[in-house]
Amino acid sequence: MTKTVAIALLGLSLMVGNVAPASAAPCKDAKGKFVKCAPKPPVKKAPCKDAKGRFIKCK
Repeated sequence: MTKTVAIALLGLSLMVGNVAPASAAPCKDAKGKFVKCAPKPPVKKAPCKDAKGRFIKCK
């Protein structure tokens, strides 16, 4: 019984331990100092199409 409880606690601690570093992703420069993260590049939009599948001018 104690072996299964120990395995369960170990698994739980591993899952909880992996959540915190993934949520915080600070940016660092070449020297290892924390800096403000650069903005993400804008997502390129796909060309606009009408209901028949023909390309149209996007609004």
